Amino acid sequence: MLIKEIGRDKSTTTVWDKFWAGKDPGSIYPPVTNIIEEIEDYLEIKGKKILEVGAGTGRDGLKMSEKGGDVYLLDYSRQSLHMIRSYVKDDKVKLILADARCCPFKSDSFDLVFHQGLLEHFVSPFELLAENHRILKKGGLLIVDVPQTFHIYTLLKHILIFFNLWFGGWERQFTISSLSTLLKKFNFEPVHFYGDWSRPGVFYKILREFLKKIGLILPMFPAYAGGLTKAFYRLQNRLRRKKIFLYTVLSIGIIARKK
Repeated sequence: MLIKEIGRDKSTTTVWDKFWAGKDPGSIYPPVTNIIEEIEDYLEIKGKKILEVGAGTGRDGLKMSEKGGDVYLLDYSRQSLHMIRSYVKDDKVKLILADARCCPFKSDSFDLVFHQGLLEHFVSPFELLAENHRILKKGGLLIVDVPQTFHIYTLLKHILIFFNLWFGGWERQFTISSLSTLLKKFNFEPVHFYGDWSRPGVFYKILREFLKKIGLILPMFPAYAGGLTKAFYRLQNRLRRKKIFLYTVLSIGIIARKK
């Protein structure tokens, strides 16, 4: 497994190195949305050159590698990449230590570029999206996955940001309309919209983290009411496919094609 480094912004890596240091990957919740499920109707992963930007745990990129993708995982947190390297021994996956706004790749290099939970951390999204556009092949796909505005998560997050208690320091949010408009400005054509609610819910995750600090460990995925909960999740899965509900979910995403 190759790790390559390029210049980074030291002032921001501190926050994320602290966040990822010593993390057990098994204790980190998977993303709210399932990017692989969403992309497979638009791209055959096998044989495609794929970049996950702001890789974090790298879980989705690694799954794409298992499906035959030529995968690169990029993050500017050294601790993130050390964590990935600790449980991945596949030399086919390339780890890149770099700033997402200045990628060490030639223009028109990738068939797919994707990021989850990244764009919202930039005060200005322009450099990131311009770089995404540069390194994608013409006709290549970009997936952008972000927090959705009209959710209790937004209120809780901004309270914590106000008191300087938010783990990421700063974060914005988007509606499906505002994200679509933004991508169009960079000559991307949206081809698919998606979103989902958190399972388990946000309040359970907050409670679990709080109790963990005092030594009480709740299961990551509680059984709740058993079959009733499963039925509720199935209902959510149907509703999330209707565009109006994309204004109520926790996370939204857009698959867009480079013109």
